[in-house]
Amino acid sequence: MYRYLLIFRFALLNAACFGVLGAAWLQGWLDAMLESSAGLMCLGIFGVFLVGLVVCTLKIVRTSLELNQVRDGRPAPGSRAAGHLDRFPGGDAGERRVAAELLRFRMANNVSIVGHIANTLVFLGLIGTVIGFIVALSSVDPEVIGSVRQIAPMVSSLIEGMGIALYTTLVGAVLHVWLIVNHRMLATGTLHLYNAIVELDARRHRDRDG
Repeated sequence: MYRYLLIFRFALLNAACFGVLGAAWLQGWLDAMLESSAGLMCLGIFGVFLVGLVVCTLKIVRTSLELNQVRDGRPAPGSRAAGHLDRFPGGDAGERRVAAELLRFRMANNVSIVGHIANTLVFLGLIGTVIGFIVALSSVDPEVIGSVRQIAPMVSSLIEGMGIALYTTLVGAVLHVWLIVNHRMLATGTLHLYNAIVELDARRHRDRDG
């Protein structure tokens, strides 16, 4: 378990989150949202979230496997660790330091895509909010405020627009938090991998020099 602790934590977190989501669906708490005008928008936001979660899953698995290999002292050919260790096999401390900084930049950049997708969820929710307010206000006509017949459609449109705004904002915010927690977990695992690679590189040079 300790060898795959990162995968275990990732699986546990998302199993719990999907469990809560499934329970809410079985209780019928999501029916009103899905049947409303915001249903398609919310499903679209959820689709973007699933893309981010799949990307994060692949990176979590890769990071965990590479971390085990580096800790065993046998990084697989083609891995980030092997590429770094083979870059300057006989370089001095300055060259290795520069190579380590470049490795850290590449690894951080590789993780950032999940964070970008998580932030996109918030923006999609805000776009839904704007659309909802547009729908709500588009039917407001000051000239017919006094007409009883016109009040009912106007109120109905206001409720529909506010529903779109609130549902999309809620979905975007909740899914952002869900994915950003996974991103933090991936970033922590990537940092552990980076430290393990640098330590293995230093140990190999000490053994070679000794």
